[in-house]
Amino acid sequence: MHASTMEWIGAAIFAVAILHTFSTKFFEHLAHTRPAHAGLWHLLGEVEVVFGFWAMVLMACMFAIEGSPSALRYIDGRNFTEPMFVFAIMVIAATRPVLSLASICVGLLSRLLPMPGRAGRFLVIITVVPLLGSFITEPAAMTLGALMLSAGFFSQGISARLMYAALGTLFVNVSIGGTLTPFAAPPVLMVAAKWGWDLPFMMATFGWRSALAVLVNGGLLTLLFWRELSAMPRDDAQAADAAARIPWAITTLHLVFLAGVVVFAHHPPIFMGIFLLFMGVANAYPQHQDNRLLLREGLLVAFFLAGLVVLGGLQAWWLQPLLMSMNADAIYLGATALTAVTDNAALTYLGSLVEGLSDEFKYALVAGAVTGGGLTVIANAPNPAGMAILRKHFEDGAVNAGGLFLAALGPTVVAMIAFKVL
Repeated sequence: MHASTMEWIGAAIFAVAILHTFSTKFFEHLAHTRPAHAGLWHLLGEVEVVFGFWAMVLMACMFAIEGSPSALRYIDGRNFTEPMFVFAIMVIAATRPVLSLASICVGLLSRLLPMPGRAGRFLVIITVVPLLGSFITEPAAMTLGALMLSAGFFSQGISARLMYAALGTLFVNVSIGGTLTPFAAPPVLMVAAKWGWDLPFMMATFGWRSALAVLVNGGLLTLLFWRELSAMPRDDAQAADAAARIPWAITTLHLVFLAGVVVFAHHPPIFMGIFLLFMGVANAYPQHQDNRLLLREGLLVAFFLAGLVVLGGLQAWWLQPLLMSMNADAIYLGATALTAVTDNAALTYLGSLVEGLSDEFKYALVAGAVTGGGLTVIANAPNPAGMAILRKHFEDGAVNAGGLFLAALGPTVVAMIAFKVL
């Protein structure tokens, strides 16, 4: 591997950024124990800030070493469509009309299940909502799932074990649940057009395996915490009352905005225009929104993903040869492991640049990329959105990266069996 000075520096900064994501809980602890510099420690403890911060360090190095023209060419050559899309879809999906309608649908489905307490509602959120991501996109599904878990479970004083288990399972299920279609999961989207993977192919090759793994993960998690979930009182009536106070015209308009952003997901001028129009409507009818839109969380997630785009652009020199050195059997495990330390869409994109790959290699690469998408916050683009919504419920407002990894390990193994054995 022959790499330039900047590529070596980029790899080193990328490694530091990954280590930083595993240390955010330490910085949050410092913020509480060292109040003199609490602001700085809180900043370094924000997991959504990590990659944006280190991307700025990388750009400072690039300006200093290679000069302004080279640095500007590099940053202008990056594609920031995904960070902008995730920001727009996250804010719209988190509005009261959309969330209230989703809660009603979840309540209706959960009442069909003969389960006590909130066990049925939990099962529907952790399974049906991630599968819905195949149609409304994974970031939207992650936002809805995280918000419903936050309001109905995490804010009700559930155990830390259940919070970690639910977060890990949600991440894994969203990552694999978006593979029923060729347009919803970022790692699939990177290769679908070039490799000719259409809707029938995805349903027949990935879809049924993904759906089975999602259902097994959700079912096992619900059984594991059955006593705690079944002891919680039902709250379906409260969600229905909240939705009834919102005019159907307002709800329909919000769904139109959501659909418009999804349809034009690859055209930033259009979906950002739709988003700005949505902002105007939301401001005109503030009584049908919560106290504030999810703008801060959305911007932090966009900053995180933009930083990943900047840092990831200098990793191809070692990632692509490593991927191509594996055969079809090894690439599945390799892609699953590598996804934990880099965005899974980047892995499949690098694979799509190579000509003459076998069908078995293509399947193994994408299957491995989505399988490992729940192991860390950086593994899958929607993960930072879920983290931004749910981490406030954890001790010190930070999620332990090792705890998340262990919580996602079981659901990941189920996904590995579904994709590799069945």
